[in-house]
Amino acid sequence: MENTQETKDFLKSFGLSEETIALGEKYEKELKPRFEEIDKIAEYNQLKVIKAMQDNRLSDIHFAATTGYGYNDLGRETLEKVYASIFHTEDALVRPQITCGTHALTIALAANLRPGDELFSPVGKPYDTLEGVIGITKQKGSLAEFGITYRQVDLLDDGSFDYENIKKAINDKTKLVTIQRSKGYQTRPTLSVEAIGELIAFIKGIKPEVIVMVDNCYGEFVEKIEPTDVGADLCVGSLIKNPGGGLVASGGYIAGKAEYIENCAFRLTAPGLGKEVGATLGINQSMFQGLFLAPTVVASALKGAIFAARIYEDLGYPVIPNGTEPRYDIIQAVTLGSAEKLIAFCGGIQASSPVDSFVVPEGWAMPGYNSDVIMAAGNFIQGSSIELSADGPITEPYAVYFQGGLTWYHAKLGILTSLDRVLKVS
Repeated sequence: MENTQETKDFLKSFGLSEETIALGEKYEKELKPRFEEIDKIAEYNQLKVIKAMQDNRLSDIHFAATTGYGYNDLGRETLEKVYASIFHTEDALVRPQITCGTHALTIALAANLRPGDELFSPVGKPYDTLEGVIGITKQKGSLAEFGITYRQVDLLDDGSFDYENIKKAINDKTKLVTIQRSKGYQTRPTLSVEAIGELIAFIKGIKPEVIVMVDNCYGEFVEKIEPTDVGADLCVGSLIKNPGGGLVASGGYIAGKAEYIENCAFRLTAPGLGKEVGATLGINQSMFQGLFLAPTVVASALKGAIFAARIYEDLGYPVIPNGTEPRYDIIQAVTLGSAEKLIAFCGGIQASSPVDSFVVPEGWAMPGYNSDVIMAAGNFIQGSSIELSADGPITEPYAVYFQGGLTWYHAKLGILTSLDRVLKVS
């Protein structure tokens, strides 16, 4: 799609060169059929969300705030029914008191594991912040401190499942299997829902009673189905990622079988209190409205990710996934090969942001990570990675992880600005 002269002039006012603008036009035109496919998935998911809200008789009374204990919060109860409808599960726990994706995962793990149980990952090492939760790295309050052991089987070199060693690893102590859908700070493929379903079927064939939990962060609404549609007992995510649609100020969700959700509720609040307490303090409307917008927001983020992949791979940088592969999450990994280029890329994203565009991002020792991490995110909600952001550990292979974009146009601006900055380092 070719920009009008007015738009080109405006892009130049952001410091973009004519060459970069022309490059963007070239790839946007090339990707038009791919963008149309993304829009079809977004339409399907939009209808799914609307139907869930209608079936659960959503009304403006559900936007009312509760305080204190939060007893009889009709909005909270209805929101959890809507999530259960969308994910086709028996129940859901959707709360602003869940601070992030790592917290949601910790609740699900701690609620459903007991001393002597073993946690098993058949897809390799989990995301960095879970290492302390599990006890891979020593932290107070880790699962390891409570006598819960951990075992993992890495993916094969081609990114496929090592079924032979997975079968060997499952034992009498294996209580819960965790599957991370997205790549995290790794250059491995993101898992499709179909592939997750095949893995779950294999695991359940060995031990039917095992609980399977999927870390669904960055994956919601990318496909027409979710992991709970293919056998996952629990599906976990953050509301400042995909399902919050960029509007939710804080929160997370856990959807799944009623027994396991009840355990999670008792862990989040207190035994005997569970889902009955937890004031929503006026946030219900944004949680409903963000969910309503989520399918189209995710579509914008996907367009940005594909756009970045096509541009950078043609410039010779390794990208995962590439510009033609199917997409299973909103994250785009680009291996830049040097700290200078990684910092330049993140600087471009920050400079194109609506908030804190004047700030220069620097690497720092973030809690939960094993090396300095640089993050660019000029967001309306702190840390919201459904908004345009980029980050990465400042260590080999100097890969940047780009995600988000509440609108396609902002994602495009961010990518082109990052490109300008990287090319100046080259």
